[in-house]
Amino acid sequence: MPRRVLEGRVVSDKMDKTVTVLVERRYMHPMYKKYVKRTDKYAAHDEANTVKEGDFVLIQECRPISKRKTWTVVTAGEVNAPAPKKATAKTEEKKAAPKKVAAKKTTAKKTEKKSK
Repeated sequence: MPRRVLEGRVVSDKMDKTVTVLVERRYMHPMYKKYVKRTDKYAAHDEANTVKEGDFVLIQECRPISKRKTWTVVTAGEVNAPAPKKATAKTEEKKAAPKKVAAKKTTAKKTEKKSK
C-alpha cells in the first residue's frame, strides 16, 4: 500500500527532532457546493533538525515513532512556495508615471465659480 504524502508549512520547530506541520486542504461542501478550507496539524519526525519555522515541506506517512508522531519529513525548502515578485519594466513605469492633474483643475474651477 502506498504511503500518503502531504505538503504543508512548518509552524513549530521547538521540539527536538520533531516539527509541527500545518496542512491545508480544500473540499466542496456537500450541500452548499462551495469550497471550504480545512487545516490539520501533524507532528513529523526531522532527524537532523534542519527544518525551520516557515519552511514548506513534504511529509510522508511512516510507522509510529511516538504517540502522536507517525509522519517523517521527506523534503525541505521551497516546495511550491509563492515566488517573490520581481520588478519588471512595466511596474517601474507605473511607479514613475505622473499623478493625475485633472482632478486639481476641477477643484480650481469650483473655487472660481464660488468666488464669482
